[in-house]
Amino acid sequence: MKKSTDIRTLKNLSKPTRYGIPDTRGLHLWVRKDQSKFWIFRFTHLGKRYDMSLGSFPTIQLCEAREKTMSAKRQLLNGINPIEARRLKFEHLRQQTRKVITFRDYAIQRIEKMRPKWKGNAHEAEWRRTLEQHANPIIGNLSVDRINTDHVTKILEPIWSTKHETARRVQSRIQIVLSAAITEGLREGPNPAEWKGHLENLIPYVRRSTAHHKALAYQDVPALMALLNSKNSLTSLVLQFIILNATRSSESAFARREEIDGDVMTVAAERMKAGQPHQIPLCQRSLEIIAEARKLDPDSPYVFSKKGKCLTHTALGGLLKYLNIQATVHGFRSSFRDWVSEETAHTPEVAEMALAHTIRNKVEAAYRRGNLLQRRRVMMCEWESFCLSATRSHEVLTKRPEDVVC
Repeated sequence: MKKSTDIRTLKNLSKPTRYGIPDTRGLHLWVRKDQSKFWIFRFTHLGKRYDMSLGSFPTIQLCEAREKTMSAKRQLLNGINPIEARRLKFEHLRQQTRKVITFRDYAIQRIEKMRPKWKGNAHEAEWRRTLEQHANPIIGNLSVDRINTDHVTKILEPIWSTKHETARRVQSRIQIVLSAAITEGLREGPNPAEWKGHLENLIPYVRRSTAHHKALAYQDVPALMALLNSKNSLTSLVLQFIILNATRSSESAFARREEIDGDVMTVAAERMKAGQPHQIPLCQRSLEIIAEARKLDPDSPYVFSKKGKCLTHTALGGLLKYLNIQATVHGFRSSFRDWVSEETAHTPEVAEMALAHTIRNKVEAAYRRGNLLQRRRVMMCEWESFCLSATRSHEVLTKRPEDVVC
């Protein structure tokens, strides 16, 4: 270009090309086809050529473009790529101005988003409890982009050997929360809570046990039922209903009145483990329990509730612990299954259907059409008669606590 670099000359440049500035090596004014003009600093770093934009003309005047060029040249003399340095500076400013969100707050948001895929409230309560108890004391108030591997190992190591299953769940839940934060751009990867290829190299291996749920011998169930029947509590009613119908705790504890139609309860698909609706034939004592529970909370949409709130799995297990019963709530399904096998002529097919177990054989599952409701009704009424057969001697119990409203 002409040696003159006054503003009028620069404004009159119209041919689409790059115009070098005579007294500033590497500085160019680029005129585009649409006649817009931009300052460009052309340089070489580590054998590679770069074009660095310095802004548009005339917004950026020549004097300012020269200052930016000289600043970039000083960085080059120090071995710094000025384009990379500017990118890092902008990233730092972006990090500073971005809204800080703590792990505690972000975890709550993720739990809210995951709620629709869970069956009942138990999963949500468990997520909240484990994160609040184990993770939040260490990382709850930290921004999600500041959490590192040291934080995660500090959370897990104290409970990894003593409470291994809990520790694995905490690790998995932290990983899910931070994975979502990475996806939303709130932090950069890799995920510090990732197990495979990361934490597995830092935390000792622990052999996982395959212990089953503790179950009460089916011969002892009638005595327990007699004791539960003497208790004036909602917890006792729910536990009796679970035992009589061999259901999972959530299937009964969160049952809704709209699911009851005469002497059949149809558990909604979203509340079933297999994701399929399940019909349960209700015998006489089960119907009586439903009627008794309604009196405790007449206006509730739930079968079993107090002031519209259902019982938790912890409350049911707490009653068994109070009664010194060495069994879990889920274990009564095993008690029922053992009774069917050893005391009756009912087929395994009917028993498995009553337990709502998934058929693993795909061919068999494809051909099974009915739900064996009538055959299951006969079996469940026999089970109910057995459960209610004991006197009030309670000889299987190691202690006889006074009545308590649980």
